[in-house]
Amino acid sequence: MSTLFESVRLGRYDLSNRLVMAPMTRSRANLDGTPGDLSPEYYSQRADVGLVVTEGVQPSEDGQGYMATPGIYTPEHIAAWRKTTDAVHSKGGRIFLQLMHAGRMSHPDNTPHHRQGVAPSAIAPGAQMFTPTGLQDAPTPRALTSDEVVQTVADFAHAARSAVEAGADGVEIHGANAYLIQQFFAPSANQRDDRYGGSIENRARFAIEVATAIAEAIGGDRTGIRLSPGTPLWGIDEGPEGADLYRYLVAELEKLGLAYLHIMDQGNEALLADLRRLWSGKLIVNRPGRTRDAIGADLASGLADLEAYGQIILANPDFVERLRTGAPFNEADRMTFFGGTEKGYTDYPALAD
Repeated sequence: MSTLFESVRLGRYDLSNRLVMAPMTRSRANLDGTPGDLSPEYYSQRADVGLVVTEGVQPSEDGQGYMATPGIYTPEHIAAWRKTTDAVHSKGGRIFLQLMHAGRMSHPDNTPHHRQGVAPSAIAPGAQMFTPTGLQDAPTPRALTSDEVVQTVADFAHAARSAVEAGADGVEIHGANAYLIQQFFAPSANQRDDRYGGSIENRARFAIEVATAIAEAIGGDRTGIRLSPGTPLWGIDEGPEGADLYRYLVAELEKLGLAYLHIMDQGNEALLADLRRLWSGKLIVNRPGRTRDAIGADLASGLADLEAYGQIILANPDFVERLRTGAPFNEADRMTFFGGTEKGYTDYPALAD
């Protein structure tokens, strides 16, 4: 039986264990989209997990939704991210940048160009988000033209090449959590009448084109994708065909030879089992809120090849050692999750402190 502390081949890399740091927005980037000065320390502190997946990184100006999130589409971004990837590699770790286009979950006050957000259709998410002046409604986005959808695919590929140039070992495509790619999946956000809307095949097309373009740009063995079937966030409703869309999508992604599929589980065990059967590659499963005694259960059952954890790794820079030895975990300070300084970011104590 495989264990959490056993090495595993993921794409072109041998990882030291089967634990993954899940992507988590921290909102500590500079206004120009470069990662903050503490980013190298934050990620390298946690480099003992098999794979570090960064916070969501926008692939273009239009991809930004929140305040103080980093990008990976300019030479300045590349140079700044190199400091973080070098720091993780100096600790023997592996790091993938997560490419995240927020789509309609955006506000002009949070972006460098202050333009209206873009999405599959001009439908507001019915949600509020933080801006420099406080909570505001996320406004109605502008629907992407067909040509702009094609350009957005190219933006993702450019960002993937930039990530590798910055020293990243690969990228994870953010197809989850109600952001642009999942917006294409959901009839509640996608009412297009072109080749990107309507049928299951059309609504899955954008995700498949993004994955294909990135795999061609940097290699499928350096490309992963994260999905969250059934996520009910911010007006996303995938409808009665939702499960079938994911079965179709995963079967198509299977053809690309990607490094991994990363599923954030929403409790549909039957669908998760189906996706496991459809996917012959490495499967990462993330179950938010999992208690300590359940860590390793999906690996032990054979469902997952690796397991991803978020807040518990955020609060425990030496998560692997604490898990291995049974040492107590630090508690995460929710008040410091987004924005701020080193407090709740790089100052969580390790056992050796």
